[in-house]
Amino acid sequence: MTSRPVVSVYKSDNAKEIAGSIPMPGVFSAPIRNDLVHFVHSELSKNRRQGHAVYFKQGQEHSAESWGTGRAVARIPRISGSGTSRSGQATFGNMCRKARMFAPLKIWRNWHRRVNITQRRHAVAAALAASAVAPLVMARGHRIQNVPELPLVIENLNAPNTKSLLSALNNFGLGEDLAKVRNSRRLRNGQGKLRNSRYVLSRGPLVIYGDDDTTLHRAARNLPGLDTCHANRLNIIQLAPGGHLGRLVVFTRSGFKRLNSLFGTHFRNAQDKAGYTLNRNLMTCADLSRIINSDQVQTKLREVRTSVRAHDKTKKNPLTNRAIMTRLNPFAKQARTLESQRETERHNARAAAIKARRSKAGRVAKSGRSKEFFRLQGELNDAYKAAEDLIEAEEKAGNYVPGDTSEEEEEN
Repeated sequence: MTSRPVVSVYKSDNAKEIAGSIPMPGVFSAPIRNDLVHFVHSELSKNRRQGHAVYFKQGQEHSAESWGTGRAVARIPRISGSGTSRSGQATFGNMCRKARMFAPLKIWRNWHRRVNITQRRHAVAAALAASAVAPLVMARGHRIQNVPELPLVIENLNAPNTKSLLSALNNFGLGEDLAKVRNSRRLRNGQGKLRNSRYVLSRGPLVIYGDDDTTLHRAARNLPGLDTCHANRLNIIQLAPGGHLGRLVVFTRSGFKRLNSLFGTHFRNAQDKAGYTLNRNLMTCADLSRIINSDQVQTKLREVRTSVRAHDKTKKNPLTNRAIMTRLNPFAKQARTLESQRETERHNARAAAIKARRSKAGRVAKSGRSKEFFRLQGELNDAYKAAEDLIEAEEKAGNYVPGDTSEEEEEN
């Protein structure tokens, strides 16, 4: 939105000569509501649709009948006849091939939409306010590098023919935007090429005129992309094509003067729109962080509250949580210390024993133990060998019987 007090009015034959000035209408101070414009445009654009429907007998013109139960098939109607792959196929149900569709379109469907009139007026006011903001106009793709001022107001555009009107628009820097529109003509995607709209074209400037410009509409109707609209018939479809704000708008003096009576100001209601009050910004300063961090606001705020947990709501495992174990068993910490000390002592004692075994004295002692072991082992083996030899000699003599003893022989 813009809040300049006056707007320059340029002469139609010379873009560098200013014919005068005119006060800025209050509608250009209206808040720019992109959400409102998008909603109103999407609803109103549905009013151009033509009702269409599916043929009411589509998919139900077969000679079909259900086979009933007992044939191990579903009870859906099936095509009659025989001899072809089509016979016996299920039909009529929306799940079947080449059958009717579920909930087919009807011509009495609710194709059109009704939008609240105050919402429509607010959307038009927002679109007019956005047309005076150069970044929004450039973001929409318009070429305004050579346009002297936004909003652009020309004294009159009563051109006798299209050639003179095009020359006048080129003088105000609009020729580049019109050339962009002419170069954008291309084939439409999809099947729309067959529906009497084979080509698509970008949108160029919109000229808003008043009652004094009688020949403007006839002269402008043959310029590609250039739209004209009387100030009394402003609509969101032309001011925000596609629901996008920031269309390049050119006003004539008579059309520009009509805006105050159509929309009113913040201090006076509209004259031509009964009961309409221009929308108003709720904040005069949009820098919200500056307001919040100001001394006037910060001195009135209470201190930041911090939540303190009265107790721990989660139950901890004492076997893995040392703090909980110490709380349950005060000796647990000392027990861990003693265990650590014992572990250290065991480690040191084992290291000392290994060192002693690997020393020279340890190796000598180990050698003596080994000799003693082998000596005892040899004596044991010799004793076993002597016993075995004795038994073998007895067996050869025939005197040895396992289980008999000399005491038993003496008793006999």
